[in-house]
Amino acid sequence: MRKAIDTFLEKALIFIFSLMLLSVIWQVFSRFLLKSPSTITDEISSFSLIWLGLLGAAYATGKRLHLAIDLIPSHIVANRQKLYDGIVHGSILIFGFLVMVIGGARLCWLTFVFQQKSATLEIPLGFIYLVIPISGLLICYYSLETLLRKKRF
Repeated sequence: MRKAIDTFLEKALIFIFSLMLLSVIWQVFSRFLLKSPSTITDEISSFSLIWLGLLGAAYATGKRLHLAIDLIPSHIVANRQKLYDGIVHGSILIFGFLVMVIGGARLCWLTFVFQQKSATLEIPLGFIYLVIPISGLLICYYSLETLLRKKRF
């Protein structure tokens, strides 16, 4: 299952990055060569950046590519390393669930209830913010999978 999620995320990140790149190229082309700037490219770029950043954070968590400071782990004796890793991954799991999944779902729900839409494309903002609970679920999955795989709980 993990390999399927990793592959899907890799392809989604490439697609989102390509979409963002194409929207920026189109904006430059339409502004300077056609002398008629596009109005939708700003929103596409902004929304792509949000999705790219949050899904990228989940991907980095799963691949353990995120920034880490090893000041504390390097000073922990070997028999305490499991406890430290359990605390770190447990904290990530709790944060991902409480803030990103629950808080993100509440944010999406509120934007749908109040019918908030983007200015130019008039996309319901709930669809844009949906990436927050999705990324939270992915971060929770990766953290839980790491805890269970390494038996660090």
